[in-house]
Amino acid sequence: MENLIPIVFGLTYLGMALGRVPGLKLDRTGIALIAAVVLLASGKVAVEDAGAAIDMSTMLLLFALMLVSAQFQEAGLYRVVAGKLAVDAASSDRLLALVIGISGLLSAVLANDIVVFAMAPMLVEGVRGRGMDPRPFLLALAGGANAGSAMTIIGNPQNILIGQVGGLDFWRFLLVCGVPAVVAMILVFFVIRRMWRTELSIPPVPAAEGMLPQLDVWQTVKGGAAVIGLLVLFATDLPREVGALAVAAPLLLSRRLASRDMIGAVDWHLLVLFACLFVVTDSFAASPWAASGVEWLAERQWLPDRISVMAPLLTVASNTIGNVPAVMVILSMWPIEGDGPLYGLALLSTLAGNLLLVGSLANIIVAERAQALGVRLSFLDFAAAGIPMTLASLGFACVWLLLGGWMGW
Repeated sequence: MENLIPIVFGLTYLGMALGRVPGLKLDRTGIALIAAVVLLASGKVAVEDAGAAIDMSTMLLLFALMLVSAQFQEAGLYRVVAGKLAVDAASSDRLLALVIGISGLLSAVLANDIVVFAMAPMLVEGVRGRGMDPRPFLLALAGGANAGSAMTIIGNPQNILIGQVGGLDFWRFLLVCGVPAVVAMILVFFVIRRMWRTELSIPPVPAAEGMLPQLDVWQTVKGGAAVIGLLVLFATDLPREVGALAVAAPLLLSRRLASRDMIGAVDWHLLVLFACLFVVTDSFAASPWAASGVEWLAERQWLPDRISVMAPLLTVASNTIGNVPAVMVILSMWPIEGDGPLYGLALLSTLAGNLLLVGSLANIIVAERAQALGVRLSFLDFAAAGIPMTLASLGFACVWLLLGGWMGW
């Protein structure tokens, strides 16, 4: 069938938008895997071409960073931080600010999905134990993690992909994206404080005495040394993925933490999703359908190399098919020249993830972890704060990119 590739591509990204197939327990990763298998089984994509389509440098870097983050998870750092925040904060405002700040900073150097996965349960239990509504603090956890992850090229999966494909410098990226990311975290605080002012006006009761999770200090120190090693190696000419692997692999040498547990903490579902989407998008990008589409968009000046096109496109795409799939499609189909649009692509796709509950995987993780503890963070709960804080964050980021000369209007 001549049209099989565009059909598979369209159905795959429809599945990304829906999140799952109605009537089946088939999620985005399963949809992408089936799509890649269909292309291989039909002969439209050869096995060697599928292998070549997968960006191994991105996959290896993502895997290595997940191992580093797993070190902190297994050491209990995230759980201890969340527990101490909930117990020690003297006021709801202080707790709100600390949750946003700490989740954002942790997400800037570690995988934001793992950060929120580990912190959400302890945060719920601690806040609820002090007589407060956990929902605004869960919003703060997701919003702060998303905003903070925009700071660096290792803060989230889409930034990792953009940084690897574009060969972006780590420290230059931080200089460009750090300011709007910090401003976004501040906006997250003020919007949530405003929208949830009734719930946050209730003073927390004194924390009941209880045992906090135990922190393995030595394993935490090892993780900290690994992060420092990463930042040092990122300033050298060593390929980023090789440096990350060189730092992550020694973490498996432990008398206490089993390597099976460390490797098991890696988000293999995300890695499979990445690999399969590489195959699907590359096959479509090499087809005449993609070339015709790009030509049609170029004639109308609708390519995402300007803020007036990129900002609305990423806002819609990130909250339908997801920011990772959206970035993969853009990078595979549209020729982006220069570093400026790549900074914009990373920054705007990440900040757009705070708009709706489905805008990023971190949001969904927070909601699901809270639901397991009997706290329902609804779509409307998220949207009521997410829409204003995202629009304000995107507005500042657009002005910042314009004034800095990184992108044109």
